[in-house]
Amino acid sequence: MDQFKLYFQLGYEHIIDLNGFDHILFVVALCAIYLAQDWKKVLILVTAFTIGHSITLALSTFELVNFRSEIIEFLIPVTIFITALSNLFKKEGGLNQKALNLNYFFALFFGLVHGLGFSNYLKSLLGKSESIVTQLLAFNLGLELGQIIIVVIFMIISFVFTGLFNVARRDWKLVISSAIAGIAITMMMTTKFW
Repeated sequence: MDQFKLYFQLGYEHIIDLNGFDHILFVVALCAIYLAQDWKKVLILVTAFTIGHSITLALSTFELVNFRSEIIEFLIPVTIFITALSNLFKKEGGLNQKALNLNYFFALFFGLVHGLGFSNYLKSLLGKSESIVTQLLAFNLGLELGQIIIVVIFMIISFVFTGLFNVARRDWKLVISSAIAGIAITMMMTTKFW
């Protein structure tokens, strides 16, 4: 049980660590177009990201996939940029089912990329363990909890600005998404591998 707790804590800290703010930016970019009443959609979205993250962590840990870390480190801010940029072009007045499905696909697919970014570190921690299923499960459950906490904090801040201070939903989305896109461009420039 101590190992479960250790890997759960590791997954949780992986998400909320301010030094690794790329995951926080991505989760906030995913949530930027939603309001507090959309919490079920946001929960599904964040879980789709965790599933993608989990798949590549498992595949990489079992050494079934392997990518150059420099490419992955560059692709992570690319996924953040694409998500933030796509927010800028989404229509107001709610998302239709096609747009929701595209968001879920983005979250799942980009979760695959983000999972590869952490896989080398996790592999070094696991070493040559015979069974790593429990550790991977614990890590991903911690990851999910960390993401949910980030979502809750962001949705509360979003409610304060859009609900209490009457900032237009469109303006809120534009400011948040533009800021994240700008940060992602800076990250891409510092992680380019060519």
